Parts: sequence; C-alpha cells; structure tokens
Amino acid sequence: MALDGCGLFCKYILFIFNLIFAVVGMVFLGLGLWLRFSANTRGIFEIDALNSSAFVMGVTVLIALGAVMLIVVAFGDYGACNEKRCALQVFSVLLVILAAAEVAVGVLAYSRSDEVGAQIVEFYSSMYALYLSNGDPAIGVTLTFTHKMLHCCGVTGIPVLELAKQTCPSPDGILEHLVMPNCPGIILDVFNRKAPLVMGIFIGTGALLSIALICSAILSKSLRISTSAPQYIILSPSTAALVNPPPPQPEFVSTSYPHLDQDPVVFTPLTVANIPVA
Repeated sequence: MALDGCGLFCKYILFIFNLIFAVVGMVFLGLGLWLRFSANTRGIFEIDALNSSAFVMGVTVLIALGAVMLIVVAFGDYGACNEKRCALQVFSVLLVILAAAEVAVGVLAYSRSDEVGAQIVEFYSSMYALYLSNGDPAIGVTLTFTHKMLHCCGVTGIPVLELAKQTCPSPDGILEHLVMPNCPGIILDVFNRKAPLVMGIFIGTGALLSIALICSAILSKSLRISTSAPQYIILSPSTAALVNPPPPQPEFVSTSYPHLDQDPVVFTPLTVANIPVA
C-alpha cells in the first residue's frame, strides 16, 4: 500500500524502536534464564527460604520483563513491516499497558526510594557473593556492566583489596588507584539523594513509549485511509477494448431459401468509411 510521508516516517521510527526494544528484551530474558537455570545458581531457587529473596525476585522480574518486551516487539514489527492494522492495534494496547506499569513502578520507586535502594543493594550483594563463590561468567559480565555504569568497585572500593577487581572500571585519577567508590554506597546514594534522577529515567522511558504509541496510531490511520481510498486503473488502448467492447452489429437473416437443403444466408451490414469527396 502507498503511504504518505508521515506514515512512512512513522513506519521507520517504529522499526528502529522495535529493534532497540528487541535487543534490550533479549538481554533481559537471556540473563534471567541464565541466572535461573545455570548450574551455579539453580540451587537458590530450590530453597523455599530464599524464594522471597531479592535475588530470586530480581531474576523473575528480568525474565518476565524480557518476555513481555519480545511479545510487544513481535506485534510491532509484524504490524509495521507488513502494514497490518490489527497487529498495530494490539501493539498499541500492549504499549499502553507497559507505559502504565512503567509509570507506576517509577512512582513507587520515587515514593519508597529507601526500600527500593535497599532491595537493589541486596540483589547486588547476592550477585557479588555468587561471583566470588563460583565465578559464573554471566554474573561477571553483569557486575562489570554495573561497575562501569555506576563507576564503582565492588563492595570495598579499594582496588588493592577488592576480590572482584577484574570487574572494576579503570581509575580516572591517581587517587582512584587507591580508593574508589563502593557500589552499595553508590546505589543507596542514587536512590536516596538522587531520587529525582531515577524518576527522570522512568519518565524518559515513558516518553519513548508514548512516541512509539503515537507513531503506531498515525501509521494505523494512514493504512486505513490508503485502504479506503478509491483505486484507479490506467487503461491502455488494448485493455480499453476489453473493458468497453463495441456493441454487437445487428444481423439480417434472409427468409427466402432457393434450396431447402442449404443453410440460410446471413447478411452483415458493412461499415462505410467516411471518404472525402473531391
């Protein structure tokens, strides 16, 4: 179907959005499944006393969030690439639900920043202890990403004494070769003193979801208009004769038969051309 400029632009925006969303969703789902079924961490989920721990809850959230994001991407990509309005409508509904849940979590994290910060610190400490005990590569990659993002170094902050020193970022100055911020303190500081920054992250994510929702609505409207618009067929001289055939010429049948065993003679009038007279 032919789309106008705005509809085509929204189609490409949705494609880029879904591509980013798919990468993040696969990372969340892959990490969650690794932590859930890995031989080094599987035993934690088999202990009833630890089912309410921050580690188990965090892994469950990763798996659920990654699965939901991939489902949203499936409908979004199918609707945008194949120009299917039904898939785009389902994609829009899922985006609304996801945006509402994201805003609710952001408000909860802002209003209860102390409790949320403590839960995140507990989850980080569990990951740190598991890495020291078994050296799981997935946990090592997660710790490295967390340390570089927050620019902190383990639970001590002292590179010389830190047991997970290989996961720490490069020091920025001379003093950081001796002492760096420890990660539990940085996490608590982010949720306690920089709660507006955390809320801003949630608001920014909600804004991206809203942009995708608007683009989905515009693309769906453009598809509806292009579908309901009248279709025109360009006729060539050969197809025009097929569409509008000439009227049949009348036939005259003679009623006089010289011989009874002969077929009747049919006379067809001739078309006389317009010949100019000199």
